[in-house]
This record gives sequence, C-alpha cells and structure tokens, in this order.
Amino acid sequence: MALDEMFSNKGEQLRACYDALMKKCDSHLEKMHQELPLPQDKWNEALISRGVSRRDFLKWCSIMTAALTLPPAFTPKVAQAAEMASRIPVVWLNLSECTGCTEALLRSSYPNIDDLILDTISLEYHETLMVASGHQAEECLNEALEKFAGQFVCVIEGAIPLGMNGKYLTIGARGKTGYEIAKEVASKAAMVISIGSCSSFGNIPAARPNPTQARGIGDALKIPTVNIAGCPPNATNFVGTLLHYILFGALPALDRLGRPLWAYGKRIHDFCERRPHYDAGEFVEEWGDEYAKRGFCLYKVGCKGPYTYANCSQVRFNQGSSWPVMAGHGCMGCTEPGFWDRMAPLEKPMADHAPLPLAGVEATADEIGIGLAAVTLAGIGVHAVGSVLRGVGKEKGGEE
Repeated sequence: MALDEMFSNKGEQLRACYDALMKKCDSHLEKMHQELPLPQDKWNEALISRGVSRRDFLKWCSIMTAALTLPPAFTPKVAQAAEMASRIPVVWLNLSECTGCTEALLRSSYPNIDDLILDTISLEYHETLMVASGHQAEECLNEALEKFAGQFVCVIEGAIPLGMNGKYLTIGARGKTGYEIAKEVASKAAMVISIGSCSSFGNIPAARPNPTQARGIGDALKIPTVNIAGCPPNATNFVGTLLHYILFGALPALDRLGRPLWAYGKRIHDFCERRPHYDAGEFVEEWGDEYAKRGFCLYKVGCKGPYTYANCSQVRFNQGSSWPVMAGHGCMGCTEPGFWDRMAPLEKPMADHAPLPLAGVEATADEIGIGLAAVTLAGIGVHAVGSVLRGVGKEKGGEE
C-alpha cells in the first residue's frame, strides 16, 4: 500500500472515530438535558455577575477541550457541558480528613471558570458548607439519595477508618460510621469521585502506624472510583472530570491507580520549568543558597517531581499563577499512593533514604522515572484490557 493511501485511510478512520464520538456526545447531552433538574441560576447571568466575558469563557472552553485531549470541534460541546454542570446533583461526604480539599476548591482571590462551576454545582449535601445540622442534615442526605438515586455524583473527601468496626469515625445523631455512610451513598450514586489523596489512597490518615486502619475509598469499599489525587487536588482536574462525565456519561480513561490520564498521565519532572537546569547538572545545594536564587533544579533538596505523575506545572494553583516548584519548594509527590510515608523526609532526595540500588543524581531520577513509567504503562494496559472485559466506559444507566 502506498504511503499516501495509508495516511488517507488513517485519516478516514480518525474522522469516523470522531464522528461517532460526536454523536455519542450529542446523544448524552440531550439525555442529560431531559433528565437533570432545571438550573437554579442562569449561566450567562452568572458569568456577567462574576465579570467573566463570553470571550473568556469560550477561551477557557478551548483550553479544557485540549486538556481533555479532544479535537477543537468539541469546544462548543464543552461549553454546553459547562453550562449544564450546575444541574448535576452532588452529594459530598467529609470523612477522615482536614477539610483542606474543600478549602482549596473554595478559596479564590478572584473568580475563574473553574471556581464558577464549583460555586454553582447543585450541592445537595455537604457537611462543611450546609446550614443544616444534626437530624436536619441527615434528612437532607436521605432526601437527596431518594430524589436523585442513580443520578447524583458522590464526591468523598477523606479516608475511611476501618479499625474497631469503623467506630474511629462516627457521624450524626445516630452514630453511623463513616464506612456505613460512604457505602450507602456510593451504592446509589451515578459515579464516585475520591477528591484528594486521603480518599484516593489513604494519605496522612493512613500513615504509619495507622492505628485507625484508614484506607482510601476504593480500597475500603472495594469499588471503582475516579481518584483526583493531590494534597490538595487541583480544581481544574475535578472540573474536567465532571465535564467528561456530562459530555459522554462515562469515566475518563484512567491509569492503574484510578487517576484520569488527561490530568495524571505525565511526570511532573518532564514538564517542570526547572528541567533544563536538571539536564545541565545545575542544582540547589541548600535552601537559600545562590543557586536557589537563580532558580536551579530542586532535586538535591528533596523535589519528588521525577517520581510523581500530575499536571501541576501546566494547570498550576491560585488562579494559575504558581505552583510549589515555581514558588521555590520541591514537589512533595502528594499525588502518589502512600506519599507521606514513601516520600518522607520531604526535603531529602529519594536516593538518600530509599533502598534503591542506584548511583548518581542523574541516574537516580531517570532510572526511577523510567521504572515508574513502565509500571504506569503496564497498569494502563491492564486497565485497558480490564475495561474491555468489564465494559468500563459504558454509560451509567445502561446505554453503552
């Protein structure tokens, strides 16, 4: 087959794939439009009230389209999904955690589109933010579970303690354990999102010696979850996952750890603005030295970027203004399982305390990175095979 013919066939196959994806997207958006409750706030008025122009909104939509690895033709659909986000019922549980994830998602010095979506989602239950308490709060939860059964998104913040039959964490006047509440709510949800590293992997509540036997949600309940890891997580990664669900009614492609590939598919090390200094062998030797002032690589003072998969350097925090490495502190590896134990001490290189038979900074970072990449790719392969076998990716509610 001639090269021109081969490329032409590939192009036709790609167009057919995108056409099918667009039809699926249109079908699900129409379904969501018919089934979801009417919005409480008009989107255009919400944009105007926050000082966001239509032009800025469409620019944000094009950025999110690219972030979700969709072609530009999907930008209007992403805009439609963003306008529909306020109609998704959300039940948000707070378990064993510090409420830092909620704080991180709510704090903003000025509103951007991510904040606006988070401000307008239909929070049917959120213990930290809701006015009701005690029996009234429990009634709100029960009403939401009954009214939106199979339609709401369950977001869980915090790990689940399993010790003493879960009695290290009881909530409400009836003394239900966090495990009992999470199990009941998750069983009635359209999808379960673990927000933050505590709910994703256990994190600090599960750090050694872990007397409460805390576990991540998926591990404790033995269910698949979408893990938006981070301590705290980035709001963009949460919003993007919601948009994907609204667009297609399916989970985004996940890595072996349940993290969306579009957000956690690359090493921080590979997109770090200090990477040229790493390649040149230019390192900060101690805090406050001349090399620190010149923005050299932070690997020798404990940066865990070579071992960490996340898009922090691309989406950043605080309205996209900065992120830890840009601010002068190394990555802590908080999006990885067991980061508190595994990555500690946080200000020393892994090679100084990890039992790894590696020599030299260059070799250490690259060899570990290659190893992690191989494990992740293997996990992606396993997940892909498992997805085919289990039919993961099919829509909740039966439509595939």
